[in-house]
Amino acid sequence: MSPRTEQQFKEIRETRKREIMDTALELFASEGFDVISISKIASRAGISKGLLYNYFDSKEDLIKTIIFSGLDSLTRFADPNKDGVLTREELKYFLEEFFDALKKEPQYWRLYFNLFFQPHVLKLVEKRIAVIVNTYLKMLTDYFSSTGTEDPRTDAIFFGALLDGIGFQFMANPEHFPLEKVKNKLLQMYC
Repeated sequence: MSPRTEQQFKEIRETRKREIMDTALELFASEGFDVISISKIASRAGISKGLLYNYFDSKEDLIKTIIFSGLDSLTRFADPNKDGVLTREELKYFLEEFFDALKKEPQYWRLYFNLFFQPHVLKLVEKRIAVIVNTYLKMLTDYFSSTGTEDPRTDAIFFGALLDGIGFQFMANPEHFPLEKVKNKLLQMYC
């Protein structure tokens, strides 16, 4: 058996890191950030606590990595060509991806929305969230301005609040929330 290559070690490391993040996400989303210990995460992931610290400096570092990874995944759909200008087609694409993410990643979104009810945890990520929100708020404001609305900034804020409310309501009651109908309604309204 030949020794592993650098690429193989890198892949193993990335796989293990993802497994730790998935385990922590599941635990944080179901039981809450404060009650989950690094020991519990390591145990559930099938590794030692010391090995977990080879990947993450702390529980706070772990939750920040999880939140930022999820936000990065979603925000790349908001401006796919990275030109800073939102078009109707890009808005439609973003909405499709947003609703798809709600369905496919409920644990992540449960954790994300729970952050806002835990100010001490939100404090860990609020600066980066603020940067993301302000970037896309500006893009949405410019978009609504280009459509000729009377108050583009308020329309952009309203649109963001709609998405937050939809996400929160879906996370609270996924079996009874008409996600597809709501998505289609939003697409009719804005695209």
